[in-house]
Amino acid sequence: MKPCNYASLSVIMLLLSLGSLLAQSKSKVVGVWSNTENTARIEIMENGTQLIGKIIWIKQVEESEETFTDVLNSDTSLRDRPLMGLTILEGFQYTDGKWADGKIYDPESGISYAGELQLKKKDILEIKGYLGESWVSRTIEWNRVKK
Repeated sequence: MKPCNYASLSVIMLLLSLGSLLAQSKSKVVGVWSNTENTARIEIMENGTQLIGKIIWIKQVEESEETFTDVLNSDTSLRDRPLMGLTILEGFQYTDGKWADGKIYDPESGISYAGELQLKKKDILEIKGYLGESWVSRTIEWNRVKK
């Protein structure tokens, strides 16, 4: 083989291996995560080309039913809906190593934010929520729940 053919073959192999690495990194956020306060667990899953996240566990602090309904929602018609199973992450698209252009609903404030997700370490997920402009933001970290 000529050196030119070796170079072409090497470039093709490199591109194929980068494609598989990209696909792996996209799905590494899929799984169960504990919020910062360890009072809820959220399952993040792929929904087509997007990510969504649903509350699958809530720490029982008291017997009050309010703990388990969306009582702080700014839309009063939604205040009776249960928090268990509630979708709080939706619409995230994978771009440039992070999941962006999604919406994050915070049941503790009843407010939805624009946001992005990025894996900081294998078991640490950084979540940025933006209210209005991207320079007005809040960043939190969730920890992966071990099986």
